[in-house]
Amino acid sequence: MDFSLPPEIEALRVQVAQFVRERIIPLEADPANYDEHENIAPAVLARMQQEAKAAGLWAPQIPRELGGMGLSVVGRAALYEEMNASIFGPACFNAAAPDDGNMTVLAKVATPAQKARWLAPIVEGRVRSSFVMTEPHPGGGSDPGMMLTRAERRGSDWVIHGRKWFITGADAAQHFILIARTSDDTRKGLSAFMFDRDQPGWRIVRRIPIMGPEEHGGHCELEFDGLVIPDSERLLEVGDGLKVTQIRLGTARLTHCMRWLGLAKRCLAIALDYVGVRENHGRTLASIDSVQIMLAEVAMQIEIGRLLTMRAAAKLDSGDFARREVSMAKVFVADVLHRAADTGIQLCGGRGYSKDTPLEWIYRYARQARLVDGASEVHKTVLAGALMRERDAFWSWDRR
Repeated sequence: MDFSLPPEIEALRVQVAQFVRERIIPLEADPANYDEHENIAPAVLARMQQEAKAAGLWAPQIPRELGGMGLSVVGRAALYEEMNASIFGPACFNAAAPDDGNMTVLAKVATPAQKARWLAPIVEGRVRSSFVMTEPHPGGGSDPGMMLTRAERRGSDWVIHGRKWFITGADAAQHFILIARTSDDTRKGLSAFMFDRDQPGWRIVRRIPIMGPEEHGGHCELEFDGLVIPDSERLLEVGDGLKVTQIRLGTARLTHCMRWLGLAKRCLAIALDYVGVRENHGRTLASIDSVQIMLAEVAMQIEIGRLLTMRAAAKLDSGDFARREVSMAKVFVADVLHRAADTGIQLCGGRGYSKDTPLEWIYRYARQARLVDGASEVHKTVLAGALMRERDAFWSWDRR
């Protein structure tokens, strides 16, 4: 078992860390660099994206022939963690959700014509994208078999009717991946399609207010009332919608973990800086045993999360779906992010609760981690099912 990074990946990791530290983190201190939804302002983002491109640090997840860096999943894990040392970081490198996952799945399953039409503009940073799957009750959520949005075949077209909600990035997206029901088959009843923002037959009902800061484009409720999609814009075969979803969400769930680990480490770094200088009765907070225990516990949890994430990344690189490993990482790192933010605020006191640091931003953002891409309870149920089926084999080692 080799836990070292290849030299070329380590060099990129160091380069990304320096770029974030010197070029992106300083932007967080100026309110003028935020948009109205507490994310990086569009003009500032555009400038930083150009700098990232010039530095050769653009779209790590995309093959070189398609305009990216062509990194393995393990390579991405190392870089994404460094990118999200800043709350603004991932978008600057074109490595933020939901574009990250959408680009990954399109690179894998789209035809050459579809890649030119739908993928290339996202890779280049000219447009944003969104993944349209979740529905209001009684429609599909964690169980896609409950999906009610339908795509009906009419000649060479598909006509869409239905409703979706909590669609991340929809308000800013130009290109959309839509999952809709094309039959009542329990396994092959869903299909995947591409559509453009400017096509008629659909609308954004509302941008749903949330407790935390938002990704660009927010989380929206959509209504489809006769959207027409040519069959040429279908991804894979009719009935392969669940397959498209699984291909996308497996890696996407893990890239969330990669980024969340960066935020968790940033929380600990802020706390370390503060307790190292803040004094109480003539002693720095860092010299107090109870403070040291709080720091050590979070540091240990972050390291466990890193190991789980890298374990899943290595399995994905080997061609395995790594469902169990991804679920473990997703559940654990979501909790770690919340704990790191909470501990950072506690150790920084009133300063941590204020907007003088990004800790309160991260704390509010962290609460969604246990919900997005499958609630923690759903992933735990998957793990429990595997344990009950496999018993001792659940802990088997990989074989060469």
